This record gives sequence, structure tokens and C-alpha cells, in this order.
Amino acid sequence: AEPELRFRPAAEAPVRLFTEPELARYDGQQEGQPIYLAVKGVVFDVTSGKEFYGKGAPYNALVGKDSTRGVAKMSLDPADLTHDTTGLTEEELKSLDDIFNNVYKAKYPIVGYTSRRILNEDGSPNLDFKPEDQPHFNIKDEF
Repeated sequence: AEPELRFRPAAEAPVRLFTEPELARYDGQQEGQPIYLAVKGVVFDVTSGKEFYGKGAPYNALVGKDSTRGVAKMSLDPADLTHDTTGLTEEELKSLDDIFNNVYKAKYPIVGYTSRRILNEDGSPNLDFKPEDQPHFNIKDEF
């Protein structure tokens, strides 16, 4: 008797790796196009919140890029709309984690990761990247 083959269907669409120019295409300016926002290198589909993130909406400045610093500082200043967390206070870092977990991860689907999170500027692997930090990671799936 042949062993029964079991295939696990994908729970959701595969995640993508986004470069900055690719992510910039999803900035809420085109009607019918998804709206993406990255926080901590995780790209969320915030289209369902287009009244907040769409064209002309109050938080539109955050979309189409990794806005980690802006989220941490609760700032829409263009200088803060970056992935860079250098110099953030403990309070800002705690706020970032709270918003990341309780707003974005809780409310919006994850569609991918920024290439910067996985790769260094020169294209080499980011040795600080830990799969267990990822929202879809489950150690049981690795064995």
C-alpha cells in the first residue's frame, strides 16, 4: 500500500519581499489599488482602513513606505517617515511595540516584508533577522 500524501493548503497568499520603490506603488493615490504600510519591516494591507490611509486621508503620509519611526513618535513629519529607529526613547519604542501588536497585527493582513528587514544595503543577509520575530512563524511548522 502506498502512503497517503497529505498536502497542507496555504492558509493565506504567500508573502512578498518589497523594495522601497515597489512599496511606494501602494501609497493610496490610485483608486482600486491596495494600500500598504510597513511598520518594523512588516508590510500590512491597510486598504480596509482607506478612510484613514487613502488619498487625502489623515494618515496617508504613512503609507507606501516603512513608517516605523513615525508610528513610534506618533508623527507625520516627513523626516520621521522612515524605518530608522536610531535615538528613539524607551517610551517611543514601547509605544511602537504596542501599536504594532495591538493595531496593525491585530487589524490588518500581512502581505510581506521590506527587503531591508531581511537583506542589508549591500544585498547580504541581515544576520539580525530572526524568523521567530515574524507574525507567521510557528516553530512546529519547521519540523
